[in-house]
Amino acid sequence: MPATNAAFPGSAAAAHAMSPGLVIGFLSLLLGIQPITTDLYLPALPALTEGFGAAMSQAQLTLTALLLAFGVSQLFWGPLSDRFGRRPILLAGLAAYVAAAIASALAPSMAALIACRAVQGAAMGAAVMCARAMVRDLYTPLQGARVMSKGLTGLGVIACLSAPLGGLLSDMPSISGVSGWRMALMAPAVFGALCLGLVALRFEETLGQRNPRALQPAVLLRTWWRIARNPTFLAYSALATSSYGGLFTFLAASSFVFIQVLGLSKTQYGLVMFSISLVYIAGTMLCRRLLVRFGLRRAVAMAAVLTFSGGTLMGLLAMMGVRSTWAIALPFYLFMLGHGVHQPCSQSGAVGPFPQAAGAASALNGFVMMLAAFAMGGWLGTHMDGTVFPLAYGMWFWSVLICLSAWTLVQKYGEPARH
Repeated sequence: MPATNAAFPGSAAAAHAMSPGLVIGFLSLLLGIQPITTDLYLPALPALTEGFGAAMSQAQLTLTALLLAFGVSQLFWGPLSDRFGRRPILLAGLAAYVAAAIASALAPSMAALIACRAVQGAAMGAAVMCARAMVRDLYTPLQGARVMSKGLTGLGVIACLSAPLGGLLSDMPSISGVSGWRMALMAPAVFGALCLGLVALRFEETLGQRNPRALQPAVLLRTWWRIARNPTFLAYSALATSSYGGLFTFLAASSFVFIQVLGLSKTQYGLVMFSISLVYIAGTMLCRRLLVRFGLRRAVAMAAVLTFSGGTLMGLLAMMGVRSTWAIALPFYLFMLGHGVHQPCSQSGAVGPFPQAAGAASALNGFVMMLAAFAMGGWLGTHMDGTVFPLAYGMWFWSVLICLSAWTLVQKYGEPARH
């Protein structure tokens, strides 16, 4: 039976074969593959560094290489999905993801692990890019922000489970010579296989009309140029990049800060990450309320107050010499409330002007986000010094950039298309 979309009457999803609930379910799973890939292994990061006898900077590369490959791959996945559709790209990407995740868990050295994680990141790009493009296939930009916030609520639930599960797995004693941190690396393969099976069985193509010229070099370059100089795309991409830059800074540095500097166990660290994910879920719910009452641009501006408060508080507490779990976690709660508003609004707003090139627009947006994350990862790899300062000052830096984007660029250029 054709689905109806009572929540968003008149949207393209109203005539689509998948029900709105199934669309949001797929959106949650496909976006949730990112915290499964990153958050779940974070509690194991110090242990795998020790297990390979590697330096901290090498361990950071297991995350930064993954995210760089994730960003670059989307530049290819996006046009491919505009040419062939979302479904075949999802099937190919998820199959590659499962294979790379298994290879990561069996890696014999840190260099091999970094290489496998890079392949895993490239494959993950197909899932996340198609999820974002799917929203534009089915919804107008304002509706898409609300639907995206629901999908990101699902991501938050998955993130809630990821870090505690990673902590439990990494704390487990070796079984038949297999250490706990290897089990943490194997868990994403199980999740990827589940997603692959569900996509094969239940996912219906969302792209209404394939573009047979999407892969022609001249057409591709013109499309990217048109997207890259669109002021609405630039405004929302600046917000998305700054907000994700702050999140990545925390993800890349927090396990070392909480476990090695502040003395938490892996399980305790997992519980801190669990609480942060709960706050993020609250932020996505706040997003839907703000969108209904104030619209997209005002919602973004209001959330930036939370972001700036969190980043500044964390920076000031570090300057004052306050060293505790809550001096990091409580300010980050404020940041994550804002992040729960900024990410759905910015990701939907960035692809909004491009209904016929949603894959390419989603890809370019994702590439810019991951490029910033890679640069930040490189900086952290050389500046982590056994103190809280790199994390605290990094968060302060991104919170300022978020506010500049939200209060200036988005207010001037951020009104999304209404078709």
